[in-house]
Amino acid sequence: MKLELYQIDAFTESIFHGNPACVVPLKNWLPDEILLKIARENAVAETAFFIDNGNTIHLRWFTPEIEMDLCGHATLATAHCLVSILNYQSDRIIFETKSGDLTVDIKDGVYYMDFPSRMPTPSTLPDNISRSLTIQPKEVFKARDYVLVYDSEEDIKNIKIERSLFDLINLDPGGVIVTSTGTDSDFVSRYFTPQSSILEDPVTGSAHCSLIPFWSARLGKDQLFARQISERGGQLYCENKNERVIVAGKAKTYSMGYFWIE
Repeated sequence: MKLELYQIDAFTESIFHGNPACVVPLKNWLPDEILLKIARENAVAETAFFIDNGNTIHLRWFTPEIEMDLCGHATLATAHCLVSILNYQSDRIIFETKSGDLTVDIKDGVYYMDFPSRMPTPSTLPDNISRSLTIQPKEVFKARDYVLVYDSEEDIKNIKIERSLFDLINLDPGGVIVTSTGTDSDFVSRYFTPQSSILEDPVTGSAHCSLIPFWSARLGKDQLFARQISERGGQLYCENKNERVIVAGKAKTYSMGYFWIE
């Protein structure tokens, strides 16, 4: 069986930055174990698989290890693939997903994703995570992900993870966000996933489902500009809408091709 494969860099205006995702269009769903093997072979943080049903598009996301409940950068990559490569004719896309229907509006090359809000609440940090961090947070919150709040962007840049300790915990499907206010943005973050083949995710749209309501409340503003300051880096245009958040960004196509499965 011959299948199309597109690799898109999400949350960036230039290749080799942002977060790479693979996008695979399907006519019918393959067995989950095959989807997982494809994601593993692609060796990027997320592979998105979709089926165009006409009015909606059924979308699923797989890491090399598991199926995810929500993935921002692979959703953006899929929207970019549909519009810029596959000639999708609408400026609004409705994705049917595990997290409900997700709407993406496209305007001037920016993809505006309407996601559920996940306001984090105060929490305590598991000992294995705490001991794995070279810099301890000032505050700890949790929704799907742990949200660790720090004093400065410099702290976020300098944090290192002792993986042998970090990988002793499984947060499936969550991870650990470290965040602070930014020097040239409203806030910055980095994102780490224990027991994952890729420890640090370059740009994590779904993490902003918690970061947007958190920083909106703390900074007293609903329109926010965010940077994820991983090595590749990415930019996100954010809006708090109470029960929903808008996570927006740009994307660039890196490659197009085919692969074969038996």
